[in-house]
Amino acid sequence: MISAERALDALGDPTRRMVFKRLREGNRSVQEIADGLKVSRPAVSQHLRVLKEAGLAVVRIEGTRRLYAIDTRGLESLRGWLDGFWDKTLTAFKHAAEREAAKERRSR
Repeated sequence: MISAERALDALGDPTRRMVFKRLREGNRSVQEIADGLKVSRPAVSQHLRVLKEAGLAVVRIEGTRRLYAIDTRGLESLRGWLDGFWDKTLTAFKHAAEREAAKERRSR
């Protein structure tokens, strides 16, 4: 099971977020991800390992290459966790609006 807290922790690092953003472009090798970043390929590999362990990245092996991509299951899990906050907020807003509407009706 994918932990939203672990995913958020993984995305807490700015360099790791940059690596993750590059995965949005599709399957990428470590070299393709590292190009233009101010970190080494081994550092990018370590960031990818953390993203993979957090359920946010997957690796596919093609011959001698490892291609990384976003793990949509991890994103769905993270979104579900965040939606829980949104649902709670909307419910609280609805109740507050109903209380205000009831106050207005009583004051007329």
